[in-house]
Amino acid sequence: MAKMRAVQVSRPNGPLEIVERDIPEPGAGAVRVKIQACGICHSDTITKEGILPGIQYPRIPGHEVAGIIDAVGPGVPPRWKPGQRVGVGWHGGHCGYCDACRRGDFFACQTGVQVTGITYDGGYADYMIASPQGLALIPDELPPVDAAPLMCAGVTTFNALRNSGARRGDLVAVLGLGGLGHLGVQFAVKMGYRTVGIARSKDKEPLARQLGAWRYIDSQAQDPAAELLKLGGARVILATATSGEAMTAVLGGLGAHGTLMVLGVGGSVSVPPFLLISGRRSVEGWYSGTSIDSQETLSFSVLSGVRSMNEVFPLDRAAEAYERMASGKARFRVVLTTGN
Repeated sequence: MAKMRAVQVSRPNGPLEIVERDIPEPGAGAVRVKIQACGICHSDTITKEGILPGIQYPRIPGHEVAGIIDAVGPGVPPRWKPGQRVGVGWHGGHCGYCDACRRGDFFACQTGVQVTGITYDGGYADYMIASPQGLALIPDELPPVDAAPLMCAGVTTFNALRNSGARRGDLVAVLGLGGLGHLGVQFAVKMGYRTVGIARSKDKEPLARQLGAWRYIDSQAQDPAAELLKLGGARVILATATSGEAMTAVLGGLGAHGTLMVLGVGGSVSVPPFLLISGRRSVEGWYSGTSIDSQETLSFSVLSGVRSMNEVFPLDRAAEAYERMASGKARFRVVLTTGN
């Protein structure tokens, strides 16, 4: 059989090792994707470190996939054909029958949820098998390296903002200007919000302005909550930083009916009950979205000019690229390319 390269983890906390595998054949109701690019996301640590129970090893990580359908199994809906450019994100498909799936709570689904790179092999490879439920069409204008990070980092920030309740002209702050935050600022600006970037140090201000932010707050030199209140109070604070202390520090900057939307997994957040009660403020978490959400993220990004800032590595250097992400040395996103 023809062979492919794959980067797998053989055990929890094991190394990323490049191996040769047979190119997989799509079974009934599945497609094979020839992978062109795959982003490295912090959530890949779930597979690398064995954070969730029940992961079957060896496992190929990766849930920010951009590629081309090159084979279709029997029973696949006719809309999916070889040659189509597709992305595969965190949500790789679901049963559609249980109560959890019907209400969109895919993490609670016990019967058929698929999580790319965790419950089945992901995108650190030349090829992968995917469910049509997990596919998003990639617009022709978007190169694979640009599309891949939008399949998780992009859809997470885009989806959170468009479901936040904020309206055009509202004050929206983005806490953190890294891998998620630099996309969050761009989406917020293009959605018509008065966008405020918040980060540590004055050095980040040029970046925030470059991304389109209306104002910038240096949280080391200023009280971010007080500065937000001077601007009228935030309708939404998109927390992409992983510091619970930083999230706590901005809470007081929410206006009436404001929401802190937590995207970055980090330490505990201290929430004064009176702050919530007095202005009907809230704290809400958000994860990525379905394949339809991903496709809408891609389309919006093309129309509005939102782009991820990436460091690109060949697949053979996946271990080095992963370490760059995990160590925090990568400023924004890290993307693997296969040469396909």
